[in-house]
Amino acid sequence: MSVSEDAVVVLPGEAATAPLAHGGAFELLADGGAVSANRLTMGEGADGARPHRHLRSTELFHVLDGVMVFRLGDRVVEVGAGGLVVVPPGMPHAFGAAPGRTAEVFAVLSPGIERFGYFERLAAISRGEATFESLLPEQERYDVHFVDVPDWRAAPGTGATR
Repeated sequence: MSVSEDAVVVLPGEAATAPLAHGGAFELLADGGAVSANRLTMGEGADGARPHRHLRSTELFHVLDGVMVFRLGDRVVEVGAGGLVVVPPGMPHAFGAAPGRTAEVFAVLSPGIERFGYFERLAAISRGEATFESLLPEQERYDVHFVDVPDWRAAPGTGATR
């Protein structure tokens, strides 16, 4: 393991942003290395990510504002501001703003993977400037492996849990 003596410092206003449709945006804070980090704002009921899993990284979500819905394997939970979710490698998951609610979340992947291109592509897809299919060949590169869960907001046979 190598240790870097350089600190990553991103001052307010310095982060790149990728605007989403309906007023949301990705704020791209750190890309690769020990961590990848971003802040995501979502409009009312907006999806944040389709069902997927990471094979190499753990993903941490800290809900900063609003209420989010997470699918974690076969479990669906709502998490409000101040809540934390940690998704281990291999676990299928999806997330978005709760119905009728907006949400803001700080997300960290560790170890980091250079993913700014992925978030920029997701933003373009949300704005209708690219197709979801354009991401499929990039799954290994970004360690985002999509899984088929058509109605990810509903837990199998039970509806959402809290």
